[in-house]
Amino acid sequence: MTTTTWIILAVVVLAVILVAAFVARKATHRKRAAEADRIREEVHVEGQGLEKREAIAAETEAKARAAAAEAEAKAAEAARLRDRASSHREVVDATRSDLDERREHADSLDPRVKSTDVADGDRFDETNRNQVRDGVDANDVRVQDVHGHRADERPAR
Repeated sequence: MTTTTWIILAVVVLAVILVAAFVARKATHRKRAAEADRIREEVHVEGQGLEKREAIAAETEAKARAAAAEAEAKAAEAARLRDRASSHREVVDATRSDLDERREHADSLDPRVKSTDVADGDRFDETNRNQVRDGVDANDVRVQDVHGHRADERPAR
């Protein structure tokens, strides 16, 4: 073999090596491009799932804000009702005190009541020790109907 043959053979081998390297490089690029496309597709699919999850989070946050607003409204309503109950209680206490004073005044005017032994709202007449409750003698036990009329009395017409 001559030198020219060796040179041609070397050029052909070098060309084959370059073509093989080029083909290998192209295959590697194709693989990397396919891998990149696969990853982009995964990211896209996961991104869609993430958007759905973000929408769910926004909806849940809105529900939480609505529930908090409702709780604040309920708390305000409870406070208003407590204030209202407190004012009713004050009126009841004042009225009860006034009624007690009026009852004591009536007892002081009533000749049948000589002593005010008070036990659970009951008063006793010292003259005959009959129990008197709210101005009604306990011995006076005539039958009454549901409207407070005595059975022996007829309503006026």
